[in-house]
This record gives sequence, C-alpha cells and structure tokens, in this order.
Amino acid sequence: MAPDAKGTFPPDRSGGDAARDLYEELTDDLLYDPAIGRATMMGYPCVRLAGRFLACYDDKAGRLVLKLPSERVVELVRAGTGDEFAPAGRVFREWVAIPTADRELWRVLLAEAVAFARTAASGRS
Repeated sequence: MAPDAKGTFPPDRSGGDAARDLYEELTDDLLYDPAIGRATMMGYPCVRLAGRFLACYDDKAGRLVLKLPSERVVELVRAGTGDEFAPAGRVFREWVAIPTADRELWRVLLAEAVAFARTAASGRS
C-alpha cells in the first residue's frame, strides 16, 4: 500500500505492512537517544524511554498507540484523529490509538510522547 501525495497511508484495519513499516521507520529515528529502546507491551512492539513506555504498534488494528497527557488524548479523540485505547475494554486515559498511518502526524505525536515520557522520568509528572 503506497502513501498518497501527503504521505498518508489509507487506514488498513487488517494490520497491513505499510503502517507497520512506517512505525518501524519512525521509531528507528528515535533510537539515536540511548535512553530509548525497543521492548514489548501487552504483546505489542513498543518503544520505551528510561523504562517508561511511550508508544507501541497494534498489529491487529494497524494503528499507532501513544502515551500522552490525558488532556491531549481527549483533544485527539474529540477531533476524530484518535481513538480511545481500551484493551480488554478498560480505557487507558493517557493512551490514544491513531488509526490512520500519516507520516507527519505520527512523527509529531511520537515527539510529543517522547517529551511526555521525559517529563515523567524527571519526576515532574
């Protein structure tokens, strides 16, 4: 599946390879920081900063899942950009799922997730 002229991949609810490839590419770009590494969370591939989860990829739904301040999560859900993240029916208020594989949106939100994790790691959260 190829991106359109804006670098957006159509949503692929089957967990298509294009969205996973985009996740891998963008999270690879974060690994320059030795505090950031790969791991798994609830079976999902994820990235962590200093042991704190900041993002993962939901293979089944083909979406990026990020940890952000709860106010930002509400904003993204209300705007229709994101969905509540509710594995097993329990809503995680600081997590949002982004169903559309949009390179620029994902890059910006990953940067926000890194900043949020840094704030939490420094004890200011």
